Amino acid sequence: MSKRDFVLWTCLGTLTLTVGGGIALNPFSEDRLSRFHSPAAADTLTDEQFELLSGAYGASDLQASDPATTPSDIDESTLWLARAIYSETKLPHEQELVAWVIRNRVETEYRGNDTYKDVVLDPYQFSAFNPGSPKRSFYTRLHSGTPFSSWQQALWIAHYVRHADPTYRPFSVETRHFYSERSMQGRRMPAWANQQQFVSPNWTYRVDERRFRFYKEVS
Repeated sequence: MSKRDFVLWTCLGTLTLTVGGGIALNPFSEDRLSRFHSPAAADTLTDEQFELLSGAYGASDLQASDPATTPSDIDESTLWLARAIYSETKLPHEQELVAWVIRNRVETEYRGNDTYKDVVLDPYQFSAFNPGSPKRSFYTRLHSGTPFSSWQQALWIAHYVRHADPTYRPFSVETRHFYSERSMQGRRMPAWANQQQFVSPNWTYRVDERRFRFYKEVS
């Protein structure tokens, strides 16, 4: 079993247990969130507001943090990568693909950014981190000890992708965009997603095209 397969096998096991307890992917609508957290205060959450957002975006069963379940060398880059993939999806294989897109952006210095933090916070590239987003403060406050089992899963996947050999890259390094039809319902499709053919990952499992499509060589 390869390192990648072991990591994914472990994460899938964690995900199965978490689903058994229930994952709250996003039970709060943007309108409901705005009742207690205005965009103007997106970077100044109180502890009470953070707990409310935790119920919306984290696992519903908060567990005591166990250091043994977290990679031992979580640096800032891995943390920002984990925050980004966790904001996009809670499914491990999708998180891994999104993580590679972000790594591709860092390695090619897309839009002049060469760090994971700068790539994730690049304005209007990842919706949860957009200026004024009610989700931004929640995700930026996640840390290695945050006790969501689904978040710990994201940390493991981010750690793997950050340190993986480039031969495990699922698509070319020029693949730096993805589009989610499911999450963008009611919004205009980006011109690049409408005009270009998306690429398929070089792996055996399938990705629901309505959830994620990946694109290369988008300027």
